[in-house]
Formats: sequence, C-alpha cells, structure tokens
Amino acid sequence: MAAKKLCIVIFPLVIMFLLLQDNFATSSSITEAPSPQPHSQSNHTMYGITEGSLQPQECGPRCSERCSNTQYKKPCLFFCNKCCAKCLCVPPGTYGNKQFCPCYNNWKTKRGGPKCP
Repeated sequence: MAAKKLCIVIFPLVIMFLLLQDNFATSSSITEAPSPQPHSQSNHTMYGITEGSLQPQECGPRCSERCSNTQYKKPCLFFCNKCCAKCLCVPPGTYGNKQFCPCYNNWKTKRGGPKCP
C-alpha cells in the first residue's frame, strides 16, 4: 500500500523533470538573430531621410509613402506631415528606421509615446 502511494507521488515528479529537461535543452539551443545594422552612409546627406534634408513641400509625397501600408491613413498622414514640417525628414520605408531622423524619433506625446509614425 505504501509503495503504491509512493509511485503515485514519484511518477508525476519524474515526468515533470523529464519535461523540464527537454524544454531546457530546446531553449538553450536557440540562438538570437543578429540585430540589423543601419545602412552605411557616405559623406553626403541621405536626401529626405536625414534631419533637415527635405523642403516643406516634399513632406506630402514622403508621408504618403510612409503611411501607405497602415489601416489608419488619416491620422498617420496628419502626424507624419506635422513631424516632417518640424524635422524636415521622413524615415525610409513604411515602418521603423527612425534612427535616420532623431528629431522624428524623439518627438513624444504627452503620455511619452512616439508622436511620429
């Protein structure tokens, strides 16, 4: 009777140990992907991407491109144009890449979130 109770307690512990060991073995073999490196810049300014490199009238087309993949086009265009008017740059692509335009990246809302899309 005591052996049966002991088996009821030990068996789940052995199964849990084996599952944990298997989980640890698979998680330790996963390696992180290398972080993306910014594109190398030559000595000239990257036109439209770096801070101050755009004319105010060029903000519209750049922001249209930036906001082309979002489902919230009106607010994206509004804030992108507002940020572009202040910073005179728009990061490349439809998302991210804000490291090219620090002004665009560092402008925050009252709550501390990013103002510029």
